[in-house]
Amino acid sequence: MKKTLILFAHGARDPQWARPVQAVAQRLTTENPDLPVVIAFLEFMTPSLPEAIDAIVRQSGGVSQQIDILPFFIAQGGHLREEVPAMLAEIRGQHPQLELRLLPPLGELPSVQDAIAIAINRLI
Repeated sequence: MKKTLILFAHGARDPQWARPVQAVAQRLTTENPDLPVVIAFLEFMTPSLPEAIDAIVRQSGGVSQQIDILPFFIAQGGHLREEVPAMLAEIRGQHPQLELRLLPPLGELPSVQDAIAIAINRLI
């Protein structure tokens, strides 16, 4: 089954805000050339998550596939607990051929917490 990764970030009015997400997407693409990596945003920036998934479906010709959605968030707040599950339920209704998997927020991964602590220790 074909697989795609979506880095799902909050978004901001300043386009420079997305640079770290874009850098991670580029690195993932370089290290995993067979894995399509897409960026989507909750608000202020495009594409939105539904728009990104619609584009993936169009590009694949509607073929059944797995889409992993990695919240590029520090922790799980209201957006991830309430808005995103409702959004995914609607998307699943529109695209039943997709296997959508919502991964844990990036900041809740122990390895990311370790990397943040290491980076902070290097600054102080």
